[in-house]
Amino acid sequence: MTTHLALLRGINVSGHNMMKMDALQKMLENMGFTNVKTYIQSGNVFVTTEEENPAAVGFKIKQEIFRTFGHDVPVVMINKSDLEACQKNNLFLQENNADTKKLYVAFVSMELHKDRIHDLKMSAVKPDEVHLDKNRIFIKYAVSAGKTRLDQKYIEKKLNLTATIRNWNTVTQLLKMYEELEQQ
Repeated sequence: MTTHLALLRGINVSGHNMMKMDALQKMLENMGFTNVKTYIQSGNVFVTTEEENPAAVGFKIKQEIFRTFGHDVPVVMINKSDLEACQKNNLFLQENNADTKKLYVAFVSMELHKDRIHDLKMSAVKPDEVHLDKNRIFIKYAVSAGKTRLDQKYIEKKLNLTATIRNWNTVTQLLKMYEELEQQ
């Protein structure tokens, strides 16, 4: 059995794509997933299945969400090693007095090479900063996530991929949950 983490993009935001987590959990259990756990209302869902291919799991979840709720919701699949890499590779954490309230991670649907940073046209979003790390973009907002152009839509448009952003607290909590699930 394999535990997967599905990050649903754009649910329960400003009254759009509303979905109760208990209804989502029931839907996933009806699909045959076990150990279904959600974290907060923004679409972080752990599922356990015999299917090892995360892309196949994400596709099934996306299809069933559309069928059940009528929402076309992109799903980005990540695993425990992605979350561990967040802790290990986030260069912004190495700065003196790093303000974790301004740190975010954009999880993207494909691996990025370092030269793709030019495609983000960072001069348009300064003084925000980014660091690319495979299928993750580490973000340090100068002010806040609510006061920037460097959001999920900007990243998706510039890089032509699917992205979903989580704050640092959520990333930390998801890793903790992954570890707890594996101990069960």
